[in-house]
Amino acid sequence: CAVAIFTTTIVRAFFYSPDTEITVPPDEVVASNPQHHPVRLIVPSLGIDANVQDVGVNTAGNMGVPSNFTDVGWYKYGVVPGGAGSSVIAGHVDNGLGLAGVFKRLDELETGDEIIVERRDGTQRTFVVTGKRLYPYDAVPTEIIFNPSGSARLNLITCGGSWVKSAKTYDQRLVVFTTLSG
Repeated sequence: CAVAIFTTTIVRAFFYSPDTEITVPPDEVVASNPQHHPVRLIVPSLGIDANVQDVGVNTAGNMGVPSNFTDVGWYKYGVVPGGAGSSVIAGHVDNGLGLAGVFKRLDELETGDEIIVERRDGTQRTFVVTGKRLYPYDAVPTEIIFNPSGSARLNLITCGGSWVKSAKTYDQRLVVFTTLSG
C-alpha cells in the first residue's frame, strides 16, 4: 500500500494530468499557418531549451497548461510568435514536490535579455525582454496579455508568490513582456 501511494505521488508530482480542454468559439480564434506554430522556446540567459505544447482553454475558462514541468504551453487560439499582437507561452514554476519547473527562474530575466522561438518550419523569431510584472492570480489583465493586435510581442507567464492551499494555486502570476527584435 505504501509503495502504491508513493508511486502515485511521484507520478502526480512529475507529470500533470492535461487540462480538460473545451472548444473555443470560432470568432475568438486567430487564424494562422500551422508551419508558423512554435515548437521550441530557448532562453539563453536562463539555460532554457524547452519543447512547446499547444494548449487551449480549460473547463475553468483559463488558458491550459503544459502536461509536464519541462515543456511550455503556447496558447493555440491566439497569435503565433512573430505575428501581429501578443503571443502567450506559459510554463510551470515547480511541481507537487517543489522541484523546479521550466520557468522556476523566469523572474531572473532582465530588460534586454533575448528569447528565441523556433517554429515548425525551422525559422526562428527573437524577442527582447522589455519588462516584467507580478499580478494577483485573480486579477490578471488578460486584455493586455492576450492582446491580438498591435506590434509583435511574446508574453511569458508562470506562477509566483505564495501557495494558496484552498485555491490550489499560487497567489500571483509573473508575466514577462517582450517585443520582436529587429
